[in-house]
Amino acid sequence: RATEFKLIDVPEMNYFTTDNPPRGEVCTRGPSVFRGYYLDEANTKETVDEEGWNHSGDVGVILPNGALKIVDRKKNIYKLSQGEYIAPEKVENIYLRCPYVAECFIYGDSLRDYNVAVIHPNLDVLQGVAQKLGIKDVSPDSLTKNSQIEEFVLKEMTEHGKKEGLFGFELAKKVKLWPVSFGTLGVFTSTMKLQRHIAKAAFKAQIE
Repeated sequence: RATEFKLIDVPEMNYFTTDNPPRGEVCTRGPSVFRGYYLDEANTKETVDEEGWNHSGDVGVILPNGALKIVDRKKNIYKLSQGEYIAPEKVENIYLRCPYVAECFIYGDSLRDYNVAVIHPNLDVLQGVAQKLGIKDVSPDSLTKNSQIEEFVLKEMTEHGKKEGLFGFELAKKVKLWPVSFGTLGVFTSTMKLQRHIAKAAFKAQIE
């Protein structure tokens, strides 16, 4: 017996081994499996539990034919198609310091070589910008659908991100503006932490 694997529940992302088909974090154990970091007990304990199970951070589903398919990441890190890893919370926190951004959701996946962003803008500041640009309708719905405003926000975000030290592959290359707080969609926890799997589903159309 070379390797054992099992799935464990990830309740914060609504993945359960009791689902049909079973879903959960992939854990492996065996003589060929990673056992720990050299002289780094703290990080080892975060990855390998007391029973020797290595917690991969990958979320998998067991298909009807018995195969294991990876469908998500438990940790908030993803890889773009060119192989670069993105920590979206880091990027979001930088963009949130841009005066035109009130709320931010960064998304990317291994099928594309760039990130996209859904932004709830700082409407008070943006309405002033719109008036200077000669835009008459500054209602939230109209403003967030205006391509000129969208381009302006992306330009400001890009300049801000570069000043804050983001690499080119970390920057959002496309943006969609959202007229109301993300909170109306139920994407925040009680401590206002963004639940990425819920945001991904809520903004599916904008992402596409």
